[in-house]
Amino acid sequence: MNQEIRILGLAVNNRIEDAGRVQSILTKFGCSIKTRLGMHEVTDKECSTTGMMILELTGDTNEWVKLENELLKLNSVQVQKMNFRK
Repeated sequence: MNQEIRILGLAVNNRIEDAGRVQSILTKFGCSIKTRLGMHEVTDKECSTTGMMILELTGDTNEWVKLENELLKLNSVQVQKMNFRK
């Protein structure tokens, strides 16, 4: 049983260009994502071109590394991580 909890924080600086690519990667690694929270600024007149996501990962830690590496290939995406031990 995996005794580690990993949280990934994503900042997507160009949602218009990369939202589809980010979604495709998240779908590919969907079995490794336990919780997903997405945030972006929305008003009656505007929808922000930037956004943030928080991912709680589960399962095989090798898949976590693959997920992170694929996200890092996108120019407008920044990735930060937190690791916790149970």
